[in-house]
Amino acid sequence: MLDFTQKGKVVITFKDRFAPYVALELEALGFKAKQVNRTYIEIIASMNDCIFLNLHLRIASHVLFEIKSFYLHHADDIYRRVKSIPWEEYITETTYFSVNSHVDHESVDNPLFVNVRVKDAIVDRFRDQTGIRPDTGSNYDGAVFQLFWKETQATLYINTSGETLAKHGYRKIPGKAPMLEALAAATIYASEWDRKSPFINPMCGSGTLAIEAALIATNRYPGLYRDHYSFQHFLGYDDQYFQKLKIELESKVTAPQDLKIIASDISEQAVLFTRENASTAGVEELIEYEVCDFSDCEVPNAEEGILMINPEYGERLGEQDDLLDTYKRMGDFMKQKCAGYTGYIFTGNLPLGKRIGLRPSRKIEFYNGTIDCRLMKFELYKGKK
Repeated sequence: MLDFTQKGKVVITFKDRFAPYVALELEALGFKAKQVNRTYIEIIASMNDCIFLNLHLRIASHVLFEIKSFYLHHADDIYRRVKSIPWEEYITETTYFSVNSHVDHESVDNPLFVNVRVKDAIVDRFRDQTGIRPDTGSNYDGAVFQLFWKETQATLYINTSGETLAKHGYRKIPGKAPMLEALAAATIYASEWDRKSPFINPMCGSGTLAIEAALIATNRYPGLYRDHYSFQHFLGYDDQYFQKLKIELESKVTAPQDLKIIASDISEQAVLFTRENASTAGVEELIEYEVCDFSDCEVPNAEEGILMINPEYGERLGEQDDLLDTYKRMGDFMKQKCAGYTGYIFTGNLPLGKRIGLRPSRKIEFYNGTIDCRLMKFELYKGKK
């Protein structure tokens, strides 16, 4: 049986270019990064710490607890090395489990082969000891194991999350080309919003940016919207500890005074989707909704605030020409109505970004899926700079 209080190596994975923002999250939660890489951060933590992290992290994908690291020369050696591990200390013979692998080795041209060999080794160990063969599959409904293998070094982990943490569970209506919740949270962290001044989100789509802003401002963590994780299927798991953390999540929720978050869209349906998703997230009353062109969106008079727009990129043939005027109008809107604010436009089309007509003070790199994107920052000074 696992000791959920014993510390070991933990790896938090995330999308490329998210590292600075996951590091900020970890620091705020009281964890010190041991090593920061492009797509993962290493810390020292316990399985109970992993439970805590799964409930709190907004930008990460998975939280992995190391089982064993070992030398692996060839794919033929996987079965023997994995079968030697005492899996009966991790799960029972009736536990459904799945395996996921990331492999960079010349002896493997299909990582699914590695998944099968790891599964076979675990199943055969249980069958030899108990006569019972555990059920396995590709779904993340039970215990999840993760193998990373590069060159001659392989490491097996417990994937304590199961399904990705990047989806926060409240968005029941995704709308058209939605921004992933983790990406929305990362862009808000990148904006350095103070969580008190106005947050204005024209072209809100299904409302992910506005909703994430409301969640961040009120200390609502993703664990409020999810009850199932992989860590619940491992020997040593204490459900009372998990329920205690869930109650603590509720107690952390705050109600900031005079919080101003505005979501607008020219599509009445998009605004309806935003309201429905915000209701699921419990922040419907914290957001003001407007059906209007972005240029008519209310921008409260304030000494500072954040304006964030995620316009279309013009990915399909002919669409870019239609967006030339839109991007120019966004620049005019910021110049004419948003003095004192910091404007951010998230785009995957840099040539279109030049049509805004303002010089960005920063271009912060992100990926939206596989699209190379920039979060363009504009200092919108009152009067002359």
